[in-house]
Amino acid sequence: MTPLQETIQAAGSRMLEYLQDKKEATSWQLKLALHLSSSVLYLALGVLLEQGKIRLEADDINYKVSLPQPDITPQQPF
Repeated sequence: MTPLQETIQAAGSRMLEYLQDKKEATSWQLKLALHLSSSVLYLALGVLLEQGKIRLEADDINYKVSLPQPDITPQQPF
C-alpha cells in the first residue's frame, strides 16, 4: 500500500469514528475537525461512499455526511 493509500484509509477510519459519535456532519466539519486537506477529504469520502459505509447528500456548497440507515423491511405474513 502506498503512503497516499494509507493516508486515505486512515482518514476514512477517523471519519467513521467521528460519525459514530456525532451521527452526521458536513464535509467542512469533517475537514476542520480531523485536520484533513481537501484532496484527502474527498478521496476518503469517495472510498467510503463506494464501500457503502456512508451516505452523502448535497447541501449547498458542502455535503451532509452520515452513516447509512439500516434497511428495515417489514416481514410478509405467512
